[in-house]
Amino acid sequence: MGELKISGYGDNLTINGIRIGDLSPAEHEAIELEKGGQNYSPLENVVVSSVQDSSTLICRKPDPDGVKAYIEEELLDGLCCYSAVNQGQLNKTIVDAVVAHLQNERIPTVPRSIRHKYMAAFLLAATAITKMDKVVPKVAGVEAPELMAKLSRRWGYRVKGIPANEAIIVVAADNFHGRSLFAVSASTDPSSRDDFGPFLPGIEAVPFNDIDALEKLFKEKGDRIASFIVEPIQGEAGVILPDPDYHPRVEALCKQYNILYCVDEVQTGFGRTGAHFAHQLYGVKPDLMACGKAAGGGIMPVSFVAGRREVIDVLTPGSEGSTFGGFPLASVTAVFSIKAMVDEHLADNARKMGHRLLGHFESIRVDFPDKIKEGRGAGLLTAFEMFNKPGLDGHKVSLKLLENGIYAKETHKTTVRLAPALTITEAGIDHIGDSIRKVIRDL
Repeated sequence: MGELKISGYGDNLTINGIRIGDLSPAEHEAIELEKGGQNYSPLENVVVSSVQDSSTLICRKPDPDGVKAYIEEELLDGLCCYSAVNQGQLNKTIVDAVVAHLQNERIPTVPRSIRHKYMAAFLLAATAITKMDKVVPKVAGVEAPELMAKLSRRWGYRVKGIPANEAIIVVAADNFHGRSLFAVSASTDPSSRDDFGPFLPGIEAVPFNDIDALEKLFKEKGDRIASFIVEPIQGEAGVILPDPDYHPRVEALCKQYNILYCVDEVQTGFGRTGAHFAHQLYGVKPDLMACGKAAGGGIMPVSFVAGRREVIDVLTPGSEGSTFGGFPLASVTAVFSIKAMVDEHLADNARKMGHRLLGHFESIRVDFPDKIKEGRGAGLLTAFEMFNKPGLDGHKVSLKLLENGIYAKETHKTTVRLAPALTITEAGIDHIGDSIRKVIRDL
């Protein structure tokens, strides 16, 4: 194997003679196809180069004249990393805290086998904002629902008294809890399950927003059911909102049958839906809650599970762990991600700007009733769905929006999701709405 040579930073970063700043979008794609796993399908002919402001990316696209390797254009970020950057790109509160921590405190990483002073700060802030008794820090978003599943089973055996190895976890069909083995075992999406079996036993699915199906299963198997794990609003399924009374009735059923009510707020939390956490829209309080994505403010991966003391306390030393869960830099990042959300009133802005965006969706639906089926959402977790007709293709719409300076992404062929940063202004929302109208008009 030849010698590896790495030099430079930014566009001057050079790997074995290949300068990153010289690569065209097509060359970036070719390298990913040759040397990377194909577990994502990024939008064609666009490469993010830098961040201009909290809602705007600078992207490289092919030069239409073919003179240069690329041209650079502004792109309004309509997804913000699937709600990981709710506080906006490079949020000053978070960035200043991280820089000050690294420069002044000089404690980037220590293991959980020794205490550090920032863990106390993280736990105080996280329990205060979630209104929960205890918190367990993790790293990737998928680790949080994974831990809820483990906590559910151990609580089921040690507290509820379910016979050994007979615990059942109930999930909602069309869910998305990540890509771990628990998550795909819980999934009903064939694309996430094909050739990954055998799957974890003891998981049963009922339709989302179907309280009768849930009650029927609870009546049949409630003595062996440990928990019901559900998204308050289903994001990956296309921003599917339940009936207003669904979650209150779920909460009541779980209490009736002594079953843990567990909500996955990884995508719906941290102000995204117009409340700090989406379950608060429905006036309920879960036994366990999974958080992630925006818990790290787009600066660092941070996740955690918050919950009732009785449930969290089933953990014992050695039963659960995470090398980077709650390490000093992550703890500081999480504290100031919470601070930014609260101080900048991001949930309030999400509610106001979401209402404005949904107004655009409805206006477009009225003008193009043969193309747009509906717009829906809560806060700035939104989507519009087209009719399943020839020519109405979500991927095509995403590419056309890209040409109009908007980054959005389709899901389930005919649905396009929009979840911009919670710092977005009225002008930004109107730009999104006007661009969607233009694209739909020209379909």
